[in-house]
Amino acid sequence: MSLVLPPAFTLARYRLTLEALEPLALSPWKGSALRGGFGHAFKRLVCIQPQACQARCQIGNACPYGYIFETSPPEDSEVLSTVQSVSRPFVIHPPDDPRTFIPVGERMTFGLTLIGRGINYLPYFVAVFKELGQIGLGRTRGRYRLLSMDALHPYRDETAPVYNAEDERVRDAHLPVTAGEIMAHAATLPADRVTLHFDTPARLKHQGHWVRSGPPFHVLVRRLLDRISSLSYFHCGQRFETDFRGLVDRAAGIEIAHSATCWEDWSRFSGRQKQHVRMGGLVGRVTYASPKPVQGRPDASMNSPQGPVQARPELVEGALREYLPLLALGALVHVGKGTVFGNGGYEVVQET
Repeated sequence: MSLVLPPAFTLARYRLTLEALEPLALSPWKGSALRGGFGHAFKRLVCIQPQACQARCQIGNACPYGYIFETSPPEDSEVLSTVQSVSRPFVIHPPDDPRTFIPVGERMTFGLTLIGRGINYLPYFVAVFKELGQIGLGRTRGRYRLLSMDALHPYRDETAPVYNAEDERVRDAHLPVTAGEIMAHAATLPADRVTLHFDTPARLKHQGHWVRSGPPFHVLVRRLLDRISSLSYFHCGQRFETDFRGLVDRAAGIEIAHSATCWEDWSRFSGRQKQHVRMGGLVGRVTYASPKPVQGRPDASMNSPQGPVQARPELVEGALREYLPLLALGALVHVGKGTVFGNGGYEVVQET
């Protein structure tokens, strides 16, 4: 048995390269500066009534800024209609770069994922990151130049140029990743034992508390189902129809074979809240495994002419298989809180 992803789910990934025109002073968690600067530059570039939008976009999803940066459920929404905001259609993948000071002339590269209708807004992302280069990034507002932006495919060695500073042309280049491709990739993953490497802090909440170890597989599955169903409905135009309760119940039987995760803290300054906000989460590796079949003990009340009937185990080898599409998609869109900053990023490790 295998979970089937919503057929309409589509995403696209990009790589952006910046060149410092002035020294860039950044924290080790560069996703905060990139996301915060992006929002500020986006509003400055496209907002038609900035005074009215000081607290929140008044036009909502009809405005490019409102849809991308402050996504809200439509009035006729069949799900999550009572919440103020829903999952955004983008993820910033912060650079794997520990430097907190980037000198003039040096480069920094980071990733971007757009989901569903968010892909149509690609020209805005190019324009906004160019504009942010003129405004400045980081504590000292150092200016930079957007050197290039390329589309790339996570499963194929294929790239396509979107923007290059030499000619300043924006090309409508996409290498979309479909649900079918994600399902095909998931089928290549091991069905009995899988290792996830959380390379950015995963903020997973369960029963009102942050999960600070593991994480237990059923918690991970709950949060992935929540995120993917929201992204699918609001940005890909399709409800995620699956056995949510059964998937979570069965996930409770998946074991943690090995865990080497720890809580890593970082904080960002929220311009809206005017205070530092903690953004820590789990990083490191965790290995999940399907339980081995356990021979049931004879039950004297269940005898037959051929001998006692053995109890059937609830989980058998290969129990992880139905979750592989969910894990594969989660590796592309992240999981938990703060995904727009890059939190909750992981890769499925192909162990040999």
